[in-house]
Parts: sequence; structure tokens; C-alpha cells
Amino acid sequence: MNTTVFLSVKPLGIVLLLLVFQQCGGQNRSATDDGWVPLFNGKNLDGWTTKIHHYETGDNYGDTFRVEDNMIKVRYDKYEGDFNERYGHLYFDTPYSNYHLSMEYRFVGELHPGAPSYTLKNSGVMFHSQDPRTMPKEQNWPISVEMQFLAGITEGEERPTGNMCSPGTEIVYEGEIYPGHCLNSTSETLFGDQWVKAELIVRGDSLVTHIINGKKVLEYTKPQIGGEVVEGFDPKIKKDGQLLKEGFIALQSEGQPIDFRDIKIKILQ
Repeated sequence: MNTTVFLSVKPLGIVLLLLVFQQCGGQNRSATDDGWVPLFNGKNLDGWTTKIHHYETGDNYGDTFRVEDNMIKVRYDKYEGDFNERYGHLYFDTPYSNYHLSMEYRFVGELHPGAPSYTLKNSGVMFHSQDPRTMPKEQNWPISVEMQFLAGITEGEERPTGNMCSPGTEIVYEGEIYPGHCLNSTSETLFGDQWVKAELIVRGDSLVTHIINGKKVLEYTKPQIGGEVVEGFDPKIKKDGQLLKEGFIALQSEGQPIDFRDIKIKILQ
């Protein structure tokens, strides 16, 4: 149930109390005048759940996801040993269907030892994801669609951001099921630790639009369960061909330190 609907069915007195609470600086996720709802309160991870490969849902191993300076930071300084495929995701606890998601990210620091080379300056946000509580301990990735974030590594070598990757899913691109795992966007290659604004417009199981720094860089349709990549999943969950109308949103951790801020959502009708 989205926030707008939730408020509309409450008695008037409760709505007024919520408005007063917001004006007094309380930590709630009421919509602003233009319809945006913050998903991150800037102080803690209330309303979010972690799932890291090799660990039970809710175990934020090594304080991987932490809050500092009004940001969600992904760090590995408390890990023992090398990375050991400890791919992680931080899920917002409400599923969404039709929405406009906005956030800013920046890559920082060095790749953790033992993390695969392809994860260098590589992260993303998953959407239409399965509930993390349906993931076995040894499932490596959630069945979901990813808006992939990349940064440039070598001058003169293109490495766009805002791409699409499909762990356990498929999408339709230019009228056909896209055969690959990742699909590059048309964004420019961005270097260094600059903040990048990433937006995602999701229309249920129909149209998905990726936007980077205000420019549309990719569009595709009909996200659905299918394909491979994901291992260790519960077979009852992966129903190939099932269109994805809604799901959870999750920030990714796969070996590269990254910061996220100003994470917000607007429900679309």
C-alpha cells in the first residue's frame, strides 16, 4: 500500500497529527507538496532490511550498510578475510509498483580484496525485487531488475552508467526479449568521486525509464522473471515468464565502497 493511499483512508484527526508531527521535525515519511516521499531518514536504517550472501536475512555483516553524515555508506573495513562473494543488498521494507525513484550516489575508496574485478566502481539499485525474507541464506542475488551504476576506469574507454542488468529476470527491448544479462545505456562515462543523480521511472510491468543527471539514457518494457545468473534460490519463487508488476527496492553492495543520499520516491497513478 503506498503512502498516499495510506493517509487518505485515515481519520482526519490522525492525518492532522501526522502533519503536525512533520512540522515539528518528526521522523516520518509523509509526502512533500510535490509528492516526493523520503525513503531514508538520514539518521538510521529504520525501515530497511539487509540480506548478504552467506548470511541470514537481517544480518548486516561487518556493518556493511551504515549511516554517517546523512548518507547510507557501503563499507568493508570490518570484514574478516577477503570478499568471499558476500554480495549484499539493503531493501526498503515496502514494495512498490508505479513510481518515480530518485537518489544520488558516488563511488569512493578502493575495491575490497578478493572482490571480482568487474565490481570495480560498480554498484546499483535493484527494483521489482523479491522479498529478502524469501531468500535462502546461500542465494547470491535477488531475483530482480537492476539499474546498474558504473564509473570510468581508463581515460578514453567508454563505461556508461544507468545500465540495465537482469539477475533472474528478462526485459523486452526494441520489441524483443533482450538476450544478454546487461544492457548499456547512452549515458556519458563519469569519472572520479562526483555525485551522480540517478532516477528510475517504473510503470508496473509495462515501461521502465532510466535517467542520469536529468537525461533519459535507457528505456525498455515488460520486466519479467526468467534467465539465469541467480543461484541458490527457492524454486517456488522463480516462475519464468511471470511479468513483474511490483517488488522491493534495494541498494547494492558488491565489493566497491559507495555512498547514497537523498533517496526519495513519488507514487505515480
